[in-house]
Amino acid sequence: MQEPTSQEGTEVDKSYFDTGRSVSERVEILLRQMTLEEKAGLFFHTMITMGPDGELSTGDREFDLPSNSEYVVGRHMNHFNLLTGGTPEAMATWNNNIQRLAAGTRLGIPVTISTDPRNSYSDNPLAGLLAGSFSVWPEALGLAATQDEDLVEQFADTARQEYTAVGIRVALHPQVDLATEPRWARQLDTFGEDAELTSRLVTAYIRGFQGAELGPTSVATMTKHFPGGGPQKDGEDPHFAYGREQVYPGGMFDHHLKPFIAAIAAGTTQMMPYYGMPVGTEFEEVGFGFNKSVITTLLREQLGFDGIVCTDWGLLTDAVVDGEPFPARAWGVEHLTPRERMRKAIDAGVDQLGGEAAPDGLVYLVEQGEITEERLDESARRLLREKFTLGLFDNPYVDETRAARIVGAPEFREAGLRAQRASLTLLTNRESAGDGILPLAPGLRLYVEGINAAVASQYGTVVDDPSAADVAILRIHAPFEKRSTSFENYFHAGSLEFSADLIDHIDRVATEVPTIVDVFLDRPAILGPIVESAAAVIANFGADPSALLDVLTGLDAPRGRLPFDIPSSMEAVVASRSDVPFDTADPLFAFGHGLTFPARRRTTP
Repeated sequence: MQEPTSQEGTEVDKSYFDTGRSVSERVEILLRQMTLEEKAGLFFHTMITMGPDGELSTGDREFDLPSNSEYVVGRHMNHFNLLTGGTPEAMATWNNNIQRLAAGTRLGIPVTISTDPRNSYSDNPLAGLLAGSFSVWPEALGLAATQDEDLVEQFADTARQEYTAVGIRVALHPQVDLATEPRWARQLDTFGEDAELTSRLVTAYIRGFQGAELGPTSVATMTKHFPGGGPQKDGEDPHFAYGREQVYPGGMFDHHLKPFIAAIAAGTTQMMPYYGMPVGTEFEEVGFGFNKSVITTLLREQLGFDGIVCTDWGLLTDAVVDGEPFPARAWGVEHLTPRERMRKAIDAGVDQLGGEAAPDGLVYLVEQGEITEERLDESARRLLREKFTLGLFDNPYVDETRAARIVGAPEFREAGLRAQRASLTLLTNRESAGDGILPLAPGLRLYVEGINAAVASQYGTVVDDPSAADVAILRIHAPFEKRSTSFENYFHAGSLEFSADLIDHIDRVATEVPTIVDVFLDRPAILGPIVESAAAVIANFGADPSALLDVLTGLDAPRGRLPFDIPSSMEAVVASRSDVPFDTADPLFAFGHGLTFPARRRTTP
């Protein structure tokens, strides 16, 4: 790495670049030379965007972000969540450009780049990104549907290779909240409702990203959302004020800790508390990112976690995004100023403030004697230790040509398709003349909705009228309620019942032709009315149409198992306790349900 130059005559002891020294020695050599402003810059982990073709960004009007240079040089920041993508070459070029920018600062502290999940079909700027050039796998719920630890580790190792090829070194995942409230909007990125399955899969996930131990080829994992974000009151999400309360009517707070205990045992190096505030527990009724009894007492002292704690994004300052107000998620401390919130979060034990970029505010708090510099040093050691362990001080640059070969490599894409097929979960397969309708025979006349006709035509003859078809295949999405702002509608919340219009439409098609319904289950929908009319119902958790049709036509067998219960009614959902797993009465389909049939032939070995 390019060694830093001194500024204004200040001599820099560069021996922290000496790879012959231990990490702890290198940390202390660097830390004692850092100014208060440079230490403060470590505490902020915010969004950043690329410029065109991998050039440094001069600012981003859409997300109201300053230039890359302002962040790195002006504010001494060096942890960033990359919002945008591009070609692998452009991403690698940008990484190298921003690392060169960082190398030219007084101490040459390299940049750590993080990302939300970017290997699936999600497109939620507050939770996950479209895969783009990266290989496409099922969502985390789909990985859970396979119940296959080896497959989960393979996914994580593949994503690790793609991430590191472009310079991404921190995964803002896995998400191990237990999906015990059927209405909750964030279930898609979890491993479902079962604590034991989630614990097994998160162990494999962390092993795939980090390896046997964290090192220069690893991607560090930020496990979230401690101490478990699933038990949301009425299923509403705490991104929004109406969802700020987490409740435990079943008294099962400790049950939700199990996956986090497994993650700590597996070596996760970072942890993210959620936005929600616990209500009716022994803990202070403030958001978890401000909650000393949760972060210091429970996580650090009782569970022994000594890694990095980074808050979820945007706890301190209000924002306006795309013309719409987006208040700080300062639940329980709304009356405090942003600087007072900052002081409370740091006093709670956090090391970084996610989605914030105000080092000057932290400097002010230290200068006013409200936070000690020794407290800053405590977190700075953790943050610098990880940079050194990841090898960023030794070589933060990536090979731009290699990035193009690694990201989305054919073998990775094929592995992703295999995983998609393995995650498809067959719920019903109504018998006809002694056999289920599936697998479909070759060469049938197909009526399709939600599937590109050009794709479907590879599996049969596509017709425009159900009455002219041998079978209909309808792809639909689990229901959700429309909310008033665009950001709210990224989070699918509210009733799990399908509209009467959609049910009537499926009924009409099913009266004309045997009908297969494929449902994208980002939440456990009320499927009873559809099951009554459809010849077969299959659930997907992120699957390409070709993966679905491979399974429906018997080129591969369905192997998925439900990662949660499917409730029988909304009345059962409303009556259930949000913190208790498998608590809806008389579920239509239980956790682990999944039918299969023999494949005619496998599409791959």
